[in-house]
Amino acid sequence: MTVGDRDALILPVPPEPFALIVGAAMRGRSDAAVEAALRHMGLRPERVEAAGSAMAEHIGTPHFRLAFGSVSVLAGPAADATLDLADPEDPTTSLLAASLPRQWRANGACWVFIPERAGTPPAPGEKTTAMREFFKLMVLLIDLFDASHIFWSPARLWSDAPQFRASIAEMLASGMPPVLHLVAFRRKDLGDSAAMGTRGLALFSGQELEARIPGGWTAAEMVRRLSRLALDMMLNGPVREARTMRGLEAGEWIELLPPPDGARQRSTVVVEFGRNG
Repeated sequence: MTVGDRDALILPVPPEPFALIVGAAMRGRSDAAVEAALRHMGLRPERVEAAGSAMAEHIGTPHFRLAFGSVSVLAGPAADATLDLADPEDPTTSLLAASLPRQWRANGACWVFIPERAGTPPAPGEKTTAMREFFKLMVLLIDLFDASHIFWSPARLWSDAPQFRASIAEMLASGMPPVLHLVAFRRKDLGDSAAMGTRGLALFSGQELEARIPGGWTAAEMVRRLSRLALDMMLNGPVREARTMRGLEAGEWIELLPPPDGARQRSTVVVEFGRNG
């Protein structure tokens, strides 16, 4: 896993979330063959005029609407604007045990999938459950496209597609979201110290986490602890009140300080780690 050391300004993106997959099976296939493959998987592809879609600048041709359970998804070859947003060489992009081939964006191998909203959006604490059908769909598409890599936009995170698929299968069996594939952990310098924060957690809980890195701690130690907190928020919702709890090791404590009520900026929970004695 790589942990980024800075975040630049984020470019405008399609409505969150969206997934981008790199699949060798799509290279050179005709539009009719792609549509037939999607239909064979039971996804009921419906052709959509790209020119009349709000997503036209992000999705190329052919432009489909797919249906899977209660989920409706816009899909098609990723346009240049979307591929630029997912550039693995950009320092704002994170990678989880993933190294994309040099020609990853060539020859129509990259497809983007954007879930359409239906009705009232779920509350942040309910988002993990609401996304389960979308993740089930991504498991099917990873198989269909013989995908090698997947990009998850809320975290701006690339993952190995077979590992992502396995983690989603585990989630569907155990109910435990695959935190490391859905949330990025970003390091930033603070002059004489450093901090680590999450990116993408707000989609599920309405809040992000940020903590100073105690002296002598490694990035892996920080990710281990922050990922436990992130998992709890994905399952149980945002942190409403300040609280102190026991840490992972004997004598270790964790303090959580949520933003004040009515905070207008991005909602971030400040985390502090310490030890007794």
